[in-house]
This record gives sequence, C-alpha cells and structure tokens, in this order.
Amino acid sequence: MTAEVNPRSDASRPDGVFDEQALHEARLKAKAKRRLRRTSSRESGRDSVSEASGDPVADLTSPKSKLHTNDRKSRMGKGRGLPKKGGAGGKGVWGAAGMVYEMEEPDAKDPNYDESSQGNTVYATVMPELEEQELEKTVSPVVKEYFEHGDTKEVQMLLKELNLGKNKFKVSSLAVSLSLEGKASHRELTSRLLSDLMGKGMAEQDMARAFDKVLMELPDLILDTPEAPQMLGQFIARAIADHALPLDFLDRYKGMVACDHARAALDRAAVLLSMKREIVRLDNVWGVGGGQRPVKHLIKEMNLLLKEYLVSGEVSEAERCLRDLEVPHFHHELVYEAIIMVLESKGETAIQMMVKLLKAFWEMGLITLDQMNRGFQRVYTELPEINLDVPHAHAILESFVELCHQESVITKQLRDTCPSRGRKRFVSEGDGGLIKT
Repeated sequence: MTAEVNPRSDASRPDGVFDEQALHEARLKAKAKRRLRRTSSRESGRDSVSEASGDPVADLTSPKSKLHTNDRKSRMGKGRGLPKKGGAGGKGVWGAAGMVYEMEEPDAKDPNYDESSQGNTVYATVMPELEEQELEKTVSPVVKEYFEHGDTKEVQMLLKELNLGKNKFKVSSLAVSLSLEGKASHRELTSRLLSDLMGKGMAEQDMARAFDKVLMELPDLILDTPEAPQMLGQFIARAIADHALPLDFLDRYKGMVACDHARAALDRAAVLLSMKREIVRLDNVWGVGGGQRPVKHLIKEMNLLLKEYLVSGEVSEAERCLRDLEVPHFHHELVYEAIIMVLESKGETAIQMMVKLLKAFWEMGLITLDQMNRGFQRVYTELPEINLDVPHAHAILESFVELCHQESVITKQLRDTCPSRGRKRFVSEGDGGLIKT
C-alpha cells in the first residue's frame, strides 16, 4: 500500500519556517516550566510539570499559571480560587469593605508619637537602689543628726525618701555601730529608734540580719570600743524586750559561736533576759541620760566629782565625769558648787586647785561664758546667807575672784560686780559721823 503524501506536510514546508516555529514552541515550554517551578510547592510542582509536559500551550492560559501576575487569587495551586485575605490584602489596600477598626493606644516608640497631644503627663521620680558605700555615706549623717534632736519620726521620713532595697537592714547595724562609739544617751536613742522602726519598713528578720552583721564585726569594733561586747549584749537584750528581735534569736547561736567576743555579747544578753523584772528593767538598761535625770541627782553627782578631784587632782578624770553627765545647760551648778567648796574649805590648796579646774574647763570650752557667769552670780546673790555660816566668806570670795580674773577665767566686769564686805567709817573720813556701808 502506497501512503498518501499530504501536500501541507512538514516535508513540503521551507526549512526556515519549520526551525522558527519549533524554536518558538520550545521557548514557550521552557518559560512555562520555569515559572511553575519557582512559585509552586513540590507536590503541586510535580502535577504542574506533568501537565506542562503533556500540553504546555494549555498551561499558559490555565488559571493556575503565573502569567496572570495581577490576579489576587491563590497562586499555590490550591484553595477554592477566592482572593487572598478576602480581598483585604495587597498593596494600597487598608482592609475589606465595611471593616471598622478599633482605636489603638499610641505607642511611645512610634516616630510620629506626639507627647504633648496625649493629655496630662505624669512624671515619676525613680530612685536607684543605694549601694553599700553610698548607703553608709547617706545614712551616717541622718543617724548623727538624730543623736542631736532625738526625733524618730524625722528619721523615718528621711529613710522613706531613699531606695534602700535589700540593704535596708544595714541602717540598723550602722546605727548600733555609731552608738557604740558615742555616749550612753546615744545608745538609749538608738534602742528607741530600732523599736520605732519595727513595722514601718523594717521586719524582725531585717533586725536579726542587722545584729548578725554587728556580731561578725565585733573583732573590728573592739579596737575602738573595748566594751563593745557588753554593750552589744545590752542592745540585743533590749531589742528582744522591745519585740524588735525574735524571741529565739539567742537560741540560733547555741553551740555555733566560734568568736569569743560574740559569745561574750550573747552571754551578756542571756543574763539580762534571765533576771527578774524587780532586779533590772531593760527599758533603763542604758540608764537615764542628760536632762532626764532629777536635779538633786545631778547636784549629787557634781559634788562627788569635785570631791574626787580635790583628792586625786586629775583634771582629765573630772572632765570625763562631767561629759558623761551630758548636761551642758547645767554646768553653772558645777561652778556654783566649786565656789561653795572653796568658801567652806581651809587653806589655799582648795583655792588653787579649783582655779586650775575652772581654767581647764574654760580653755576646753566645756564650760561656756554664760554658764561661768551664772555660777558666779548665783554665789554673789546668796553671799549674805552664806556669810552666816562662813564668817570669812567675803574675804575668801574676793581673793578667789581676783585669782580667777588673773588666770583669765572670768571677765573684768564679773570681777567688779563681786560684793565687798561692809565696814564702819569714821568722822575723819568726812562723813560727819559713824555710818555703815
């Protein structure tokens, strides 16, 4: 059988036309395959490639092809053929039709954020937490000033303005350490401060940590204050009695103390707490200091001080005793009692020693000019009554006042106001008769 030859077959076409058409079809196939591989997933890619190999021309017009770049339908080869995001996505689109957006809070980090348009702005002061060295520099002046005025409420107000953080227990330990170097009245004020701080920013555990710290520092504290263990024991006993320390504070250290000084402090506290209330009152463990003492007690202490000085002649010991009384407003009583002892004494020894003592106190600044003047003026006022018991009081006082003026203890004005002894005057002196002045 002879095959028929189609006159429009490829053999009858020119070679140039055939090559150009084949090249064009090959380009279309390659282009379609590249786009399908680049945008489809592996699974859909396999399906697309198999379909493209079967009929590449049909894929170019298929809805799944990537030729329609502006189509918002899914390009993954899956889905229901609906637009992405319900038609709310794409460049320049603010959302689907009819969508209402809620009011958003302004973001302070937004470059377009305008602080002035946000209404009233509240500024809060943030205090950084104090480090240990900064805390000591800040709190030490507060405690030392408290020793002068004794107002615990002012201390609490100043402490509230500081961000003590986890180091707040160090306020109590610092106050105790400073009071150990001070007077008995300072230690009494410190005990009151510890008691008043409880429940107002300070708990029992914070107070326990404070005393733990002081117990550890005892070897260093005794270098300046040899009596520190006994004093710390009194602090601990007083704090337990005031409910500033937990009742089991001493029990925590049983059999666990290696330092001899700490053991002495704890033993002292245990002894004070074991005594009966009739024997010792822990609220007076530091004694009554300063102006809180009765006047009769202060006069008795000053008399004892002067008598011991006349026996020993130690000015330094007399100075220490006078400072321990802590009554600078009552030093005129010491001057008064010293002059009375001179008037009642016999001999020049007491006069010389009292002048030496008053001169030493004057040069130290321990007795002020006002207190010195008040003491002498009291003697001047009571001299008529003193003269009844001491007949030679006028003469002794005049010599004593003159000697004090020579040693620059008193002023010339005070010396001139010293009363002189009255005497009889005769007619020969031009008075016309006997008169008494």
